[in-house]
This record gives sequence, C-alpha cells and structure tokens, in this order.
Amino acid sequence: MPQKLEARYGLPEQVLFCRRCVMSNQRPASSIEFRHTQSHRHRSLRFDEEGVCDACRVAERKEQTDWKQREEQLLRLLDRFRRHDGAYDCVVPGSGGKDSGYAAHVLKYHYGMHPLTATWPPILYTDIGWKNYRNWVEGGGFDNISFKPNGRVHRLLTKLAIENLLHPFQTFILGQKNLAPKIAVKYEIPLVFFGENEAEYGNPIADNEVSLRDQSYYTMQHLSEIALGGVSLEGLMAEYGLSLNELSAYLPVDHKELERASIEVHYLGYYLKWTPQESYYYAVEHTGFEANPVRTEGTYSKYNSLDDKIDGLHYYTTFIKFGIGRATYDAAQEIRNRHLKREEGVALVRRFDGEFPIRYFQEVMDYIGLPPERFMKLCDQFRSPHLWEKVGGEWKLRHRIS
Repeated sequence: MPQKLEARYGLPEQVLFCRRCVMSNQRPASSIEFRHTQSHRHRSLRFDEEGVCDACRVAERKEQTDWKQREEQLLRLLDRFRRHDGAYDCVVPGSGGKDSGYAAHVLKYHYGMHPLTATWPPILYTDIGWKNYRNWVEGGGFDNISFKPNGRVHRLLTKLAIENLLHPFQTFILGQKNLAPKIAVKYEIPLVFFGENEAEYGNPIADNEVSLRDQSYYTMQHLSEIALGGVSLEGLMAEYGLSLNELSAYLPVDHKELERASIEVHYLGYYLKWTPQESYYYAVEHTGFEANPVRTEGTYSKYNSLDDKIDGLHYYTTFIKFGIGRATYDAAQEIRNRHLKREEGVALVRRFDGEFPIRYFQEVMDYIGLPPERFMKLCDQFRSPHLWEKVGGEWKLRHRIS
C-alpha cells in the first residue's frame, strides 16, 4: 500500500491540473492577510466535474456578459458620487503598474471622475518600477498619496513573514489591501476602486457576481484578531518591542469607522471587461508605462509585477509551497484570455517555472537582515511532502503539467 503523504496548508492531497489552462488545484484562494498564521488552512482552486477550474469558468462567463449593460451600471454609480466642488470623489490604489494606470486614467479622463491615487510603495523599488510610478503620477496627471511605512518595522515584519510563513510579499499585500479604504475614511472620499476581482484568477466564482469587495479583506472587528508576520499583535509588542503606533500602518480600517463614513469599495473589473494585456497597451499609451527591458525571472513575460525587487521571491515561494510558479500564473491567465494555446502554456511552464530569482536576491536578504543560507533552509522546511521528493539529492516536483 503506498505511503500517504502529508499535504500541508490545507491543500488537496490529489494534485490535478485544469484541462483548459495550466493551473493546478493547489492554487490557494486569497487569504485575509492580517489573520494569517502558521496554522492557517487555505481554500484552494475548485475544479468542476469536467476538470475545468473556476478561473476558466469565470473567463467563459466574461465572454457571455453584457458589458454595455455593465457600463451603464457603472455610469449610474459614478453619477451618484461625482463631485463638482473641487473635491476628490474616488480613491484608486496602485503603484503605476499597467492595471492601476488603466483604472485611474479611464476614471478621470473618460468618465470625468476626480480620483486621488494612493500608493503603498514596494519594499525595494526596481528602477523600472520607480520610473513607472513617476510616469503614472506626473505624466498621467494624478494627485497621489504615497505612504512609506517605518523602515525598521517593515524589514522586521517582512523577515518574520518569511521565517514563519515563507511569505515575503505579506507586508506589501497588507498595505495594498488596507491603505485605500483607510485613505478614503480619513479624507471622507466615499468611493474606492480596485481593479479586477480575484475570482478571475481562482477565488470562488460567487465572489465575482457582485461589484463590491468583501469587507473581510480590509476591515477588522478587534485588535485581538490581528497577526502580522505570523505573530499576534500582543506577541509583536511583547517579544519584539514594537508599539501599537508602529504597527498601526499595517492594520485594516475599523469596521465601525467604515460604516460611519459610508464608504463603498468596488471592483472596476465588474463593470469594464478586464484583460491584463489590454491594460498594458492602454497604460503604455496614456500613462507612459514601460515593460521590463529583460525577461522577468521565473517567467517569460516582461510587464507583470515589475515594481518590487522582492516580487521574484514571492513567486518562488509559491512554487515551493504550492508547486505553482510565476510562469504558471502568467500562462494560465493568457490562455483564459485566448492569447496562448494550452500546449504553448505547458511548454512555457515547464521551461521557466521555479527559476530562482537571483537578480535581486542578495540585496533583498541584506535589506531585511536574513542570511541567504537561512532562506534556502526555510524553503526546504516549507516544501509539502505531497508535492516534493528528493531524487539524486535534488528536489523534484512529484507532479508536473503535461
């Protein structure tokens, strides 16, 4: 009888690949980052009886959606909130990438809104990321608030997130999800627009049936529910000497404050058909967005997630924990948008997935104070036995896309 192998993180024991794209059922759905601890168990990508994943079904439904009717809904929403007194009427979070470039520009210059853009900066800007941010704000023509958190605390929390969760991107995601609603409350701006719904990439289909973003992602009930870097607030204050003030930047907005301010948080992608490649072309034309001059490590593309030097490590750690690397994410969405055939995507995944992001590795390790050999040991510790085996002294995936 074959040995039963441990499947960590709540992942399905049996590894399956979507029959349409290249994504596996090991892909985790979005988490509530400020509750993420070592005991967290992820929801994962659902496959139907035909072996097709939810993300592919969402793409199928987009082709059947009446986008003219959706735009009419958007116009009614914008008419409710549009200001004519010189005040801001919506907040658009972003860093000047293709998606935030598209969202902010189309709202301001096509629909006549008055957005305030809000940026939670990368941990370490890449040269192209900094250039695109400047192009977005200065060339695109937007007011912007960029909130740079305490560097000492940021480095510590990023290091803890790696050591406890193998999640180098957590501090960025916390700000990315939490900052805009907090800015909206502080400046009494009643409307926030994020880009596309996460259901387009693998969250449950039902999440995409409404325009409103689930408040559980960006509001809190009590401080006792918060964990950052896998450590409770109490632990961070007691064991690491941090104050509540130093941690407040990472906290979501209090649910009572949000209710009092009557803030609505919507996905623009519910109303406008969202295609990453089209966002890229739009941002190039209207906000001066530039692709990477070189191929991004771990994948074949040059225009996704370019702004942070830690991006590559984020996708490498998803490869370690879930067997899903950066090329899988890119190829899956391009197949769904009919820009790649599945067999082309399979070839790209087999060639590039799991490539180690060496370009900025040492710089990132030096910045957060983590020895490189410690990071590599952590990677081995976080490999799930049902995904990985050692062959000839080297780690190999037990299941590969074909």
